[in-house]
Amino acid sequence: MIKVKVSLQPIVSKINLPTVLKTAILPGDSTERLFIATQVGEIFYIGNGTIRTFIDIRPQIIKLGTSEQGVSSSGYDERGLLGLAFHPEFYYNGLFYLHYSVAGTQGPGALSEPFKPNPCDPRTLKLRWTNRETQYDHIDTIEEWGLQTNGSPQKRRTLLNIRRPFFNHNGVNSLNFSPETGNLVLTTGDGGSGYDPFNLSQDDMEIAGKIIEIDVAKNTFINNPPVVTRFNELPVPIQETLTVIAKGVRNIPGISFQRFYNQYIKYVGNVGQDLVESIFSFVQYKPIPVTQLIQASLMKPTPDLEGIINFGWRGWEGAFPTSFIRRCTTNPALDEKTIAYFNEAIISSVKRIHPITSYYHKDPRPDKFGGTALTGVQAYMGNEIPNLTGSVVFTDLATESQPIRGGLAFTRVSADCKLNDYSVIETDYNFGSVSAYYVTLGTNLDQTRLYLGVYRSMKVTDLNQGTVYEIVP
Repeated sequence: MIKVKVSLQPIVSKINLPTVLKTAILPGDSTERLFIATQVGEIFYIGNGTIRTFIDIRPQIIKLGTSEQGVSSSGYDERGLLGLAFHPEFYYNGLFYLHYSVAGTQGPGALSEPFKPNPCDPRTLKLRWTNRETQYDHIDTIEEWGLQTNGSPQKRRTLLNIRRPFFNHNGVNSLNFSPETGNLVLTTGDGGSGYDPFNLSQDDMEIAGKIIEIDVAKNTFINNPPVVTRFNELPVPIQETLTVIAKGVRNIPGISFQRFYNQYIKYVGNVGQDLVESIFSFVQYKPIPVTQLIQASLMKPTPDLEGIINFGWRGWEGAFPTSFIRRCTTNPALDEKTIAYFNEAIISSVKRIHPITSYYHKDPRPDKFGGTALTGVQAYMGNEIPNLTGSVVFTDLATESQPIRGGLAFTRVSADCKLNDYSVIETDYNFGSVSAYYVTLGTNLDQTRLYLGVYRSMKVTDLNQGTVYEIVP
């Protein structure tokens, strides 16, 4: 593939860790503004060269990076303000949507010790999440907000309250509107830990590990929905607003839509476990109404849901059967790789879709990078960087480099839909001696501009270490 070089143009610096970068036109305004959501709960927008506060919900966000009840005290955290989406008619109706981890909901977590599957011990392969009302980490909420006549935002209603088993894998950039259906798309991770201990991602009744559409035009008249983990625990009026697009999700930095003639290509990145990060695409799919899903499960414990997209996790990590890695005792220079869930890999092998590209945590090829975790996937339709036009661009948190640098790359859907290679995008920006984690990737409304969120630390408790750049020729 063609080599691409870009520059990074700083837009705003010394902000907290950015989780969402999007543009919108405020009611009564004429300019498309860049909105920046931070993990700690602030949303800013850039207006006339200055940064202005749109909303600040820091008091409503769970205490991040603390040592309370099972969360590491290292300052690393995957909770917080995770999703922001503007209604397609935001300019006229002022509606927008938030996904965040709720203050005061800290629990002890679903397991008392770190999980690793052991193929020789069936108990580790069939764990169940029990006592969910007490054994959980936190609660995530999805809310609808609106601008009042004076322009100040106000919460209107809660759409979902979801109990999460662990602190990680909650998704990021998790709310986006589908240009096909007009519905709000929620991407949820598998609930966390590692290796999806309870196999929530493949269980059709679990909210975790899915891509869900919410019909926000339907009013359920339920102002405070119950806190749930499964679809069948929801009141029927809420069930009737939901459809499921996909399952088999490990963790996911949102969904990106690319118009192609009269249809849309959907791009989704699935964060890997130990081996590989993967990007998937699909055009045709058959969303399953949650009411139908529940009905089918009553008839048959594991219904065959034709048309639903399956990314394969936990049996598959991208194009590979999920494995865990340990050092070979006889040869420390080599690794032993054991298939973690052999039977599940076999069962789901023909039901899953294949990635369009993958990149690896270790890659000896000179023109590639070894990555850590996928943090953003965006289609690019602009002409300013012609070699990227029509491609899908993605970011990795931290590549194998010193000092630490994130990774920026792109690929295209191959005509035969087979696994394609990717190309690294080189940047000429000098970060100096500090770390530069690439934490999020965003785009404007017509996908002609790309924005990159960079943080100098892995710790959300290290404040004001962030810079947002525009990726330019």
